[in-house]
Amino acid sequence: MYIGSTGERGLHNLLYEVAEPAMDEVLLGHAHRVEVALLADGSVRVTHDGVYRRPLDEQLTVLHVAGPRRGGRHVVSWFDLGLVVVNALSDRLVAEERHGGVTNRQEYSRGRPIAPPHPTGPADGTGTGTGTGTGTTITFRPDPEIFETVTFDRSTLTERFRELAALNRTLDLTLTDARGDVPHTERFHSPDGVREFLARLGADPAEAIVVEREDDRMGGSMAIALAPAGDGEPQIATFANSRRLDGGTHLEGFRDGVAAVLGPDARLTAVVSVKLDEPSYEGCLREILGNTPVRACVAEAVQQALETWRDEHPERAAAPTAR
Repeated sequence: MYIGSTGERGLHNLLYEVAEPAMDEVLLGHAHRVEVALLADGSVRVTHDGVYRRPLDEQLTVLHVAGPRRGGRHVVSWFDLGLVVVNALSDRLVAEERHGGVTNRQEYSRGRPIAPPHPTGPADGTGTGTGTGTGTTITFRPDPEIFETVTFDRSTLTERFRELAALNRTLDLTLTDARGDVPHTERFHSPDGVREFLARLGADPAEAIVVEREDDRMGGSMAIALAPAGDGEPQIATFANSRRLDGGTHLEGFRDGVAAVLGPDARLTAVVSVKLDEPSYEGCLREILGNTPVRACVAEAVQQALETWRDEHPERAAAPTAR
């Protein structure tokens, strides 16, 4: 199964396959914001105020056709299977592009076109949140003959979107649940990035040590925040290309860097996020990062940051909560 399962997990992965490429357009500076709406008829509408740089009809009908990315790096990624899988697993999908003053519409059912792409009128910017008259909207309804459930869980989406906002500080996303009598709307935007994520894990963001850098040796960048766990239970959340993983070379590198300065038993809570041009995943579920150079690069960055912190706060570094 392309999206992992036909249960609730697969259902939500279907939405992520539409929403996350739209988020990339924002992160790459080609759009300003993304709007996701859960509609009363069971459909989902995803809108952003940009236009994909590869023909949308190709992305909806040809497997593994994705839009071009900066340096090949997926800023946000899940399974990265493309819109064609969403199209095939939806009993109805409508795609609209607003560009050059015209709105063009495509309609599909279970991956098959109902009608060829055709103009429907002027582009007025409705639903883009900017009124620019440029944008892309994809509305799809998961196929109830395929999925065990076609009801999206708002709390599941909220948790994921909060993660994505904290891992990508320029992301601006809105989720609206219009399925009830009173619509519920929440905005996800985290200018403080991984520092804010650290607070969600129970650590004090005021004590956070933050490392953010590009490193060509590993073909990517890292954003790391760590702080003493205090009286709480230490937690380490790790991500590669905004995907939460069980471990891998980025986690190993983090532990190496900590051990070099504070010893292997340091009680820290941390967020370790890397973004790679060519991530390599291991394990049957591809939930372990395998890129070898990442380990040394992360270890070096963490060690340098902790050495600076230790020199500036020798008493704090020697406290039991840091050892």
